[in-house]
Amino acid sequence: MKKLLFIFNPQAGKAQIKNKLLSILEIMVKAEYEVTIYPTQGKEDALHIVQDRAADFDLIVCSGGDGTLDETVSGLMRSGHPVPLGYIPAGSTNDFANSLKIPRDMIKAAQIAVMGQRFACDVGSFNEKSFIYVAAFGIFTEVSYRTRQEWKNILGHAAYILEGVKSLPEITSYSMRVEYNDVVIEDEFIYGMITNSNSVGGFKNMTGKNILLDDGKFEVTLIRSPRNFAELNEILASLTNLIDNTDLIYSAKSDQITIVSEEQIPWTLDGEFGGKVQKVDIRNRHHALEIMVKKKEGIKTS
Repeated sequence: MKKLLFIFNPQAGKAQIKNKLLSILEIMVKAEYEVTIYPTQGKEDALHIVQDRAADFDLIVCSGGDGTLDETVSGLMRSGHPVPLGYIPAGSTNDFANSLKIPRDMIKAAQIAVMGQRFACDVGSFNEKSFIYVAAFGIFTEVSYRTRQEWKNILGHAAYILEGVKSLPEITSYSMRVEYNDVVIEDEFIYGMITNSNSVGGFKNMTGKNILLDDGKFEVTLIRSPRNFAELNEILASLTNLIDNTDLIYSAKSDQITIVSEEQIPWTLDGEFGGKVQKVDIRNRHHALEIMVKKKEGIKTS
């Protein structure tokens, strides 16, 4: 019998998995899997269990928010065993699940996780760490890991906006040297994101149009520090209208980007705190992960 490791975060979202657990397990067993169940107990728990035990299983399925997904993918990358991954989204935003067109309905997502088709997608490396859909710094990036879980459960996307508004009076700019595609930029930036997703923080199309999750390229967005309110309004208008018509925002596609700052700056990886670093080398690991998606689903591929 095939072996499946099922990892879930019992606190993710509104803890709805507690009411769906038996139905999910029944789907897995009917798909002829011997299931090992592991509810996460704390930060990086999913990472360590997957890193240590991936080789023992034919399929790994995780359920939780983007943070749980990030930990599971990171564990797989460290394990050196390319085990296929199923995902049952249960967070408050589920950016990567939306990009993969995995439904929010946990029962439907569970069926896809064990009976769907494999899709080879790209994974990012951030120095020695991994991320699945976004590495970011600057304004708003602390929102997802500073917002308390209970507020995420109650308010959903509104929680991110409320925390973001609180941080507006504290806009900090960073002096950086950025290198990608033989381009070198030295400037002051208030925000940057390297993405492989159709949405970030629940906001669709922020990363651009015609996004492919398996093309070996990241979408790079860097926002320069505005010198006055007019420039700030120009940046906000460009982001709101999803039109790249300002010199204050750099946009590009690249498989590698190196960023060096004058000081250590905090980053987020897939919505979780990724540490403070002064130099980061980000690379696209092409087709590094096989994830289960709906059969004959219209995901754009390269």
